[in-house]
Amino acid sequence: MKVILVPVTPFQQNCSIVICETTRRVAVVDPGGDIDRIVVEVDRQDVSVEKILLTHGHLDHCGDAKALAEHYGIEIEGPHREDAFWIDHLPEQTQRFGFADAQQAFTPERCLDDGDTVQFGDETMSVHFCPGHTPGLFSQKHRLAFVGDVLFAGSIGRTDFPGGNQPI
Repeated sequence: MKVILVPVTPFQQNCSIVICETTRRVAVVDPGGDIDRIVVEVDRQDVSVEKILLTHGHLDHCGDAKALAEHYGIEIEGPHREDAFWIDHLPEQTQRFGFADAQQAFTPERCLDDGDTVQFGDETMSVHFCPGHTPGLFSQKHRLAFVGDVLFAGSIGRTDFPGGNQPI
């Protein structure tokens, strides 16, 4: 598995382009914005996007999910169903935080719960509940985790949002 990080949005959140090196199929994790930057990197890698995976519903993680899904004709998996209220308010949130384009609300094709698995190419990742407002995606084989906002540089993540202070 190969991971390419593309910092997106004014918040400089990491969107991850996760590549199955056997099939050259890709999952894009947390495409929060700057869809053009994501598409350029996908093209540069010469890969085929299979799906979008979302760790949670904050605008900087899922804001351009619908636009990217429409661009590639693919499905969105995640986040957890309890994040629907964040996704439903994406247009207002993007305006409130001064994003250049109002992002679109959407309904994912599949919500993710603790214990689920996600697949792309020949890769499989398991879904683990991670307090701090995100279900984490974990590849046991590659010892690699995508955990949204659970951890911040020099901090422990957010606990002030709904669901952010739940015990493990």
